[in-house]
Amino acid sequence: MNLFDPLIEKNGGNKLFLLGNEAIVRGLIEEGVGYASTYPGTPSSEIGDVLYQVHEKAGIKFEFSVNEKVAVESAFAAAISGVRSFVFMKHVGMNVASDPMMSIAYTGTRAGMVIMTADDPSMFSSQNEQDNRNYARLAHLPVVEPSNPQECKDFLKYAFELSEKYSIPVIFRTTTRVSHQRGMVLLSQAADIKNRGYFQSNKKQFNALPVNSRRLKVELLKKMELIEKEGDSSPLNYEIEGDSSLGIITSGISYTYLQDLKSDYNLSLNILKLSLTNPIPVEKVAEFLRRHKETIVVEELDPVMENDIIRIAQENRIETTIHGKNTGELPAYYELNEDVIVSAILPLLDITPPEDKSFKDTLPQRPPVLCPGCPHRSVYYSVKRALKLSNIKDAIFSSDIGCYSLGIYEPYETSDLILSMGSSEGLANGFSKVTDQPVIAFIGDSTFFHSGIPPLINAIHNGNSYKLIILDNSTTAMTGHQPNPGIADPVNGFNEVNIEEVVKSIGVKDLVTVNSFDVGQVLRSVTGALKRKGVSVIVARGECAILSDRRAKKNGTLKLYEVDQTKCSKCMNCVENFSCPALYVNEGEITINTTLCDGCGVCAEIYVCPYQAIKVVNHEI
Repeated sequence: MNLFDPLIEKNGGNKLFLLGNEAIVRGLIEEGVGYASTYPGTPSSEIGDVLYQVHEKAGIKFEFSVNEKVAVESAFAAAISGVRSFVFMKHVGMNVASDPMMSIAYTGTRAGMVIMTADDPSMFSSQNEQDNRNYARLAHLPVVEPSNPQECKDFLKYAFELSEKYSIPVIFRTTTRVSHQRGMVLLSQAADIKNRGYFQSNKKQFNALPVNSRRLKVELLKKMELIEKEGDSSPLNYEIEGDSSLGIITSGISYTYLQDLKSDYNLSLNILKLSLTNPIPVEKVAEFLRRHKETIVVEELDPVMENDIIRIAQENRIETTIHGKNTGELPAYYELNEDVIVSAILPLLDITPPEDKSFKDTLPQRPPVLCPGCPHRSVYYSVKRALKLSNIKDAIFSSDIGCYSLGIYEPYETSDLILSMGSSEGLANGFSKVTDQPVIAFIGDSTFFHSGIPPLINAIHNGNSYKLIILDNSTTAMTGHQPNPGIADPVNGFNEVNIEEVVKSIGVKDLVTVNSFDVGQVLRSVTGALKRKGVSVIVARGECAILSDRRAKKNGTLKLYEVDQTKCSKCMNCVENFSCPALYVNEGEITINTTLCDGCGVCAEIYVCPYQAIKVVNHEI
């Protein structure tokens, strides 16, 4: 029995303790969704992880797509063939998906189509902190925002119904704390899942050409006008009555923080909770504002609702003071929490906030590190040595999104800039044109398939020169070890696409594959590539340490290493330059923490320990 089998049971009535993301999977099953697609990205990853486990039993056609653009296009094809579809991604994924999404807003859909964005306030696992409600306003699409796991499941019903009623895709927005919040979820009856459809051509609707789009834009705006009126009576937008003079308008996870505030301070607050946040329900908001001389808008990230509410007050000549981000009570950055909300709301209620006794500013910074046994560590170590041997001091390191982003930290410092998926190569193209410096670009296997192929084509076509190291750890590691096109999985129907064959087909002549854990091999390959002009590609292949460690422990084949103190010279190269977390100094002696050691053996290589003081312990576990 699979751990997630209770999610696919047909009957309702049971309660499960679920993450918001797990509750979303149950919502898909209850709503009869037949197709789902994604490119994995935190904080949405668990949805794909669970679907990967249950999609066949549930009858859902599921795909880990090569990128978010393809995922959206695939889901759209399902929806216009009469199959309810769901596509999900982290917030930056919508940047990739936005190209087709803007046109899909015009063409509309047939069966329901929901596009989920999981925004990441405070950038826990992201390179920026964008608020994708802005995309909804740009594309003229409705937005539904749940605030807890129960709503994550239940609100999907409304999202699909709204999509089908108006033939429009609906954006379903969560944030990190909604996706990763856990709570009791009451299940409802699951619908029959329809995963086969038939596409009936309509050239005037589904061809996004100017002659059609001019008409479709007008129709889209009319749809949004109707949805706005529906929002005034929607059960997703409702008021919690209290006896305070201050009105509070909120959405998403901010509502749960307000519930904590009410409980902790025994407050009776007037709250207007909006879950259909675009288009904002004008009449409902206006009526709420008229009853309050002061109102504060509590929302994470940008003042999206706040600006709409200010406009509503001005257009309706409502005399009220609106507090929030524009007036400085709440920040327009990072995620909110109860402490932040307390400091904003209590003064407006003439209550003195408690003294902030938090110790967050006194905690030391603890940057993330590559795992013990990570194949990327030995590659970075080898690259630094190759540059030193080649007497190159001005190399440009162009890195990318993935575990290997951690190469920015000491002692590797192999990242001068990181922007977005695939940008390591795009940047390398530009550097090779305008500088004489050697350029080394790093990209992971999953990211290469996501968006690293076009810039490599660009490099060959334009005769550019850089060294590309594809760090192939045989998984999409950072987001939870999801498969990527370079991995075969016959059970789930995934076929392998060979990286080397793709690279050769583009026209790359200088291509070599190395074992990431063989420092000497990597060192020789990088040193040789640095001597040659043009594009050189090194595929550094080594399995993710978490996967190899898990398998070795299960099979009882994990090797243990120790330092022979009689041979150790205390040169500190293994600790200071190779810098594996399993190596540490204890009372002047270099020691290996066998609990952390992954048994990769790289530290025992002569290029790391020239005195060969590190050796395998006689026994294995």
